[in-house]
Amino acid sequence: MDIAFLANFLLVADSGSIAEAARRIGITPAAVAQQVQSLERAFGAELLVRSGRTVMPTEAGYRVIQRARSLVHDFSELKALALEDDAAGELRIGTITTALLSLMPDVLSAFARSYPNAKVLIRAGTSMELYETLQRADVDIAVCLHPGFSLPKAYDWHLLREEPIVVLAPARFAAHDPHGLLRNEPFIRYDRSLGGGKQADRYLRAAKIMPRELFELNSLMAIAMMVDRGLGVSLVPDIVSPLTVHLDIAKLALPVHTEPRRFGVLWNRASPRARLIKGFLACADAVLGAERK
Repeated sequence: MDIAFLANFLLVADSGSIAEAARRIGITPAAVAQQVQSLERAFGAELLVRSGRTVMPTEAGYRVIQRARSLVHDFSELKALALEDDAAGELRIGTITTALLSLMPDVLSAFARSYPNAKVLIRAGTSMELYETLQRADVDIAVCLHPGFSLPKAYDWHLLREEPIVVLAPARFAAHDPHGLLRNEPFIRYDRSLGGGKQADRYLRAAKIMPRELFELNSLMAIAMMVDRGLGVSLVPDIVSPLTVHLDIAKLALPVHTEPRRFGVLWNRASPRARLIKGFLACADAVLGAERK
């Protein structure tokens, strides 16, 4: 039995969806379904049952889950301990999509050069999803926004980047008043369930601006492209990404100070992969240092 199949089954059970689990893992839903079926054959029992658009564990599935978490965790720990004296092993990274499409490619490139024998597994998700995944020990580090609460002492945090909230507008509006654009132009809203979207919403309320909302979506890259096409303006964190540098857009500073969006690396202090985590942080700092020069 492949231990990875068991780990992916746990993700299906936690998310309640084969499709969502597949998205986080980075494989197809059909592949995840095949893995679950393989486990069901191995155990001789049905593990999941459909309930509308979601899946739920069966009674046998719940019994498996109770033991599977510790098995997956222990296997991961054993593997890390076996390789702790080598610049090798496996580093499981959870990351927000914005970081994956901006900072992470350069950091991963530097990490691969420094640790050529290390295997890296990457899972994308929202900051809250990643924090929960880290708590379950399903990832070793989370590249995410700083949680909006005090962290338990077991976890450590390393700031990577601060992104001010800016008005994103077509380049022809570069000299316009930011508040005037937010009031008068069609507005493309960043998803209010996400950290940066919540910050933007608080700013609009404080400034008593009621924009003419046209769209709301959860992709900063897509928002930047929509602004480039002249569909409207937006209020978003100022991301630095190779995917947006050639767009014909302007970034206008806000006239009233607001806290920037902060993202960084979160990890468990007691992780057996401390050496790889330290190496990842060093690579990230080196990439950011080169950006500032």
